[in-house]
Amino acid sequence: MKIGVVVFPGSNCDHDALHVAAAVAGQQAVPLWHESAELQGCQAVIIPGGFSYGDYLRTGAIARFSPIMGAVQHFAASGGPVLGICNGFQILCETGLLPGALMRNAGLRFVCRPAYLRVESTSTPFTAACRTGQVLSIPVAHGEGNYVATPEALQEIERHGQVVFRYCNATGEVTAAANPNGSRHNIAGVCSEGRNVVGLMPHPERASELVLGSADGLQIFASLLAHCRVAVTL
Repeated sequence: MKIGVVVFPGSNCDHDALHVAAAVAGQQAVPLWHESAELQGCQAVIIPGGFSYGDYLRTGAIARFSPIMGAVQHFAASGGPVLGICNGFQILCETGLLPGALMRNAGLRFVCRPAYLRVESTSTPFTAACRTGQVLSIPVAHGEGNYVATPEALQEIERHGQVVFRYCNATGEVTAAANPNGSRHNIAGVCSEGRNVVGLMPHPERASELVLGSADGLQIFASLLAHCRVAVTL
């Protein structure tokens, strides 16, 4: 399959995502420049981490107006699978493709360390190969990963099963100590109501090869291939 990775000025995880999609997952992977309004026939889109447009104003605030995001919104509306990682998650929230917003970490410090995530939903293109309750070890690296929403919005997100990942400990317990940024309800990732758009703060592309200390992030990419019925052994 053909996977597109959006590249903004300030993106710094685009090559990581391209590497995993191509060299590890064995798929065709192409960069999608922010000034383009074409997705080049891609069957899935990844919006990677980094600091799009320097994070001026606030994270994702400028990126939402780029030509490529208009194409991504149209693609998502048609049911196309879209994954936002870290800054990509922030951008998807800014565009309204995902609910809620990402604010400064509760500790007001940049956090960069391994984290444990519990899979809460397997009914998305990016968790289809996972098990509900499965614990994944995937690192975080962000200063504004504190997921927030109004109490009413949080209630709807929970009611519709849109929480995809929660921060937990190694045994899967959702605790305050396991939460690296103060996110409401320990939320690490959510999906759209249509379930085809997913955003998460941790970086699966940085944990997709054992040489990096964990290959748990590969589950995200394996899920996409399974969802799209791509026959490949990872």
